[in-house]
Amino acid sequence: MEFDDPDEMRRECTERLGESAGERFAAMARRGFRLEPAEESAATGRCRLGGSALLEPETAWPELGGIPLSLHAVLDTDALAPWLGDQLPCRPGLLNFFYLDPDLPYEDFRHLDGFAPEACRVIPAEPDRAVERTAPSRARSYPAQPVYAAEVTMLPDCWDVTDDDLPFDREEHWGAESLILDTFGDLDGNSSGDHQVFGWPGLSHASGVSAAGYRGERRVHLLQLAEDDNWGWGDAGTFYFLIPEKALAAGDFSQAVPEMRCC
Repeated sequence: MEFDDPDEMRRECTERLGESAGERFAAMARRGFRLEPAEESAATGRCRLGGSALLEPETAWPELGGIPLSLHAVLDTDALAPWLGDQLPCRPGLLNFFYLDPDLPYEDFRHLDGFAPEACRVIPAEPDRAVERTAPSRARSYPAQPVYAAEVTMLPDCWDVTDDDLPFDREEHWGAESLILDTFGDLDGNSSGDHQVFGWPGLSHASGVSAAGYRGERRVHLLQLAEDDNWGWGDAGTFYFLIPEKALAAGDFSQAVPEMRCC
């Protein structure tokens, strides 16, 4: 669930859940951004979808099995840092997001696993050293779209909460998920149609995996890519870049992993 006004979010929580549960639910909120197409002059720093990568001169273009990955986005974290605060514990400068394009018509692509960790790469670059790098011929090059990062505050989806997160009446609700479904059911929490940065992703509960945890390790949501005129992710799908919490704190973006959800 996404709110433009943090104060409105807190009011909704306490009015719907009561003071105790409302404060605890509001404390689970994460700051993030909704990425909106913009003119170059209105873009947030050097944030953009598609276009050229911004890499340091000695950085090689990433590949998997000899197939170059496709550049999907560049984030300027220096421009995002003031809103994120301690949610961005490192200062990586520019972040380049690459993925193994699933639509490339190469026979030698077919044996590759598009959901292996190596199928996506998040490569940081020092802003003062970064240079424009166009995609190799075998990678898809998407049109450059500058974006404005609109500040939002996000509450977790009902399927991202556990029974230990919130107090609830066990005679009235079968779990914390039931409590949130009942009290916030009139708010559309589905953000899977948006491009988003940080915050809570719009992961489907059907996956059984959320950004809150994976194989016992907490993960942080970096980037959510919805379908648009340039790419699609299956049937009404959404693509995510996630990173273990400890790896983000250490600035180790080599541990970023892909997730995709579709109907």
